[in-house]
Amino acid sequence: MAMIVLHTLLAMDATTIGTFVLAGIVLNLTPGADVMFASACGLAGGWRVGVAAAAGVALGAVLHVGLASLGLSAALLAHPNAYDAIRWAGGAYLLWLAWAAWHAPAPQAGVATIGLGRAVWRGFTTNALNPKVALFVMAFLPQFANPAIGPVWPQVLALGVLFITTGFFITAAYGAAAGIFGQALGRAAQWLGKISAVVFAGLAARLVLD
Repeated sequence: MAMIVLHTLLAMDATTIGTFVLAGIVLNLTPGADVMFASACGLAGGWRVGVAAAAGVALGAVLHVGLASLGLSAALLAHPNAYDAIRWAGGAYLLWLAWAAWHAPAPQAGVATIGLGRAVWRGFTTNALNPKVALFVMAFLPQFANPAIGPVWPQVLALGVLFITTGFFITAAYGAAAGIFGQALGRAAQWLGKISAVVFAGLAARLVLD
């Protein structure tokens, strides 16, 4: 897999890759659902949890890029019932996270309220159950592929690796910053779980209603 990605990137035009990376960084710097999720996790559990949540989000993106490169995402999203089922499942999961965050005990400075492994799993599940990520991958990545240099699927895969890598570091920075900020709040930490719950509920509404 790594050799396929490296060989494909070497075959692609450097200007195209540079433009893609720049566009990806700009998109990732714009706070979206991934950033909001990692930040909410960081607020509730500390900077390590925020980074772990970002890692989970990146793993979810790996799944979507892999499916897109195989053409499975297009086949799945062509069926409205399947799209709606995934969308509602993602919304229900986020609502469950909101409920859990609202009822969680107040976080203490430097003490994570959830384990890092669970934070990774939550980030992965949230992103994997968001069909809009699949739509974005299929709409954005192929624009930078060039059929003249070979099959499109390895180019989508290689571009996806670049996008996921830059996205992870940016999202992790947001999550870590939120965690550090949350720990600095001291006595106000009892409200962090409530803030996280509201963010999760808002993400659920956005996923289901948009």
